[in-house]
Amino acid sequence: MNETLHTKATKAKLHSAETINNLNAPLAEGLQEYTGTWETPQIVHLLKRTLFGAKLQDIQYFKTRTVQQSVDELLQPTAPPSTVPLNNYSVNGYSDPSGVALWQTWINTGINLADKELNQKRIDSFKTWWLGQTVQPSRSIHEKLVVFWHNHFATDTSNSGDKIKAKFWHNHYLTLRQHALGNFKTMAKAITLDPAMLYFLNGESNVKGSPNENFARELQELYTVGKGPNSKYSEDDVKAASLVLTGHTVNPTTFTYFFDAGKHDSTNKEFSSFYSNKIITGYSGANGANEVDDLMDMIFAQEELSKHICRKIYRFFIYYKIDSSIEQTIITPLAQIFRNNNFNIQPVLATLFKSKHFYDLIYSSACIIKSPLDFVIDLCNEYSVKLPNPNDNEATYAVWQSIQYEASEMQQELGAIPEVAGWYAYYQEPAFHELWVNTATYTRRNIFTDRMIADGIMSSNQTIVIDAVAFADQLANPRDPNLLISQSLEILLRYPLSESAKEFIKRSILLSGQAQDYYWTSAWDAYKNNPSDAGNKAIVLSRLKSFYKYIMNLPEYHLC
Repeated sequence: MNETLHTKATKAKLHSAETINNLNAPLAEGLQEYTGTWETPQIVHLLKRTLFGAKLQDIQYFKTRTVQQSVDELLQPTAPPSTVPLNNYSVNGYSDPSGVALWQTWINTGINLADKELNQKRIDSFKTWWLGQTVQPSRSIHEKLVVFWHNHFATDTSNSGDKIKAKFWHNHYLTLRQHALGNFKTMAKAITLDPAMLYFLNGESNVKGSPNENFARELQELYTVGKGPNSKYSEDDVKAASLVLTGHTVNPTTFTYFFDAGKHDSTNKEFSSFYSNKIITGYSGANGANEVDDLMDMIFAQEELSKHICRKIYRFFIYYKIDSSIEQTIITPLAQIFRNNNFNIQPVLATLFKSKHFYDLIYSSACIIKSPLDFVIDLCNEYSVKLPNPNDNEATYAVWQSIQYEASEMQQELGAIPEVAGWYAYYQEPAFHELWVNTATYTRRNIFTDRMIADGIMSSNQTIVIDAVAFADQLANPRDPNLLISQSLEILLRYPLSESAKEFIKRSILLSGQAQDYYWTSAWDAYKNNPSDAGNKAIVLSRLKSFYKYIMNLPEYHLC
């Protein structure tokens, strides 16, 4: 763990939050609807938590909306992706044995699963394409919520074995996306019967006479009722649930889900007192498939399920620490809303993102360390880093791979979660989000920002780079060094800098050691009056690069 980041930013923030808690200050009205100030700080906070970054254009857009209208719009699902993963793996001369040409899709093409090399190339193609979905311009939480559910139903494509086709992972993503803003109970069943998950947690080999308990265990321990103090399911409940789930498998010819009645255990399944000694009646034949519905009804009748899911939502979108006050004033009533709305996800998120608690910026802002995906994609979005024409497949995939690689080097990669419980930062106590940062990853983050503000990052002749002049030029009054600094910080930094720190930045960087503001103003005006003059542009570009590099090198820049 980088001690500079930890002490200078995180510890200070946590101390202030705990002080507020000790005073019982903001939580008495936690989930009541927020009706206070709706300006840049509140909007940036909402956008950074629900999207991948807060772009100036989006900030200005949501200023024309109310809090309620803004949240409602952010929670609207977006249309399914208009593209599918393509063959990007033949760029270097590799020939797809099934005949899929370069930049054509392999989604509906068969594969010999013995060809591990081809399957892995297609999996890599899918993961690159998925990363690409997260960088698409959007004013919806949809793709970020897919990442949340990916962490919840954690999978690792590198643990695919010989059976999981790349297409399964694409379908798995589509399943998460379809239900991300819908009904959690429906999603839980869909994931239970999802071919990728059936293979990943051995559900396809869960058969009568030789049950496999892997999925039945994770279904309860991780996906539904959790491991909270009041979640008291037993080992016998795991065994009984595994019997309910026997026979649900994948057709080895069509590679689709099907129920094999001959492999289903048709005996009655009895559960513990935690489930009110429920007996799920066993059925033979095709009716055996319906037992999974009885299992879902039984599990979803437990109050602890709604609390478990609301705790995970809270830790992902607000803050990792859930003390007795948060449990009582936020989690418990939020869980009640979840149950009252038949486990629909949108009402829970709407209540949370419209609440007084969420907009108590002393408590909820700048209190978590950005995940690698947030760190990398937020930068690209907030600086409006220019991306290739989407019709240029080679350039587009090259850039997506660059972004994917950077996040992976910081220890987060879509489709490669290291544990079935999710990424460590979302569940491992007591460190939680601090696990994103260590000596290696903190250095990697700084190298990334330094390269992006300098000459950019190149892959396959495609460069992504911050245009510091263009970013400054979109601000309200960049010729005023004081406003340039404050308006930039409003977007880029959640932890407030002191006035003395701002003055230091102004004098040492924008004014190059001079004392008067006009030293910057005259340089900016000279550039704007003659943008084609290379010398004028070089002066402002050099100072702006130094300014933004300095900001991104601050420990506070890593906080969200």
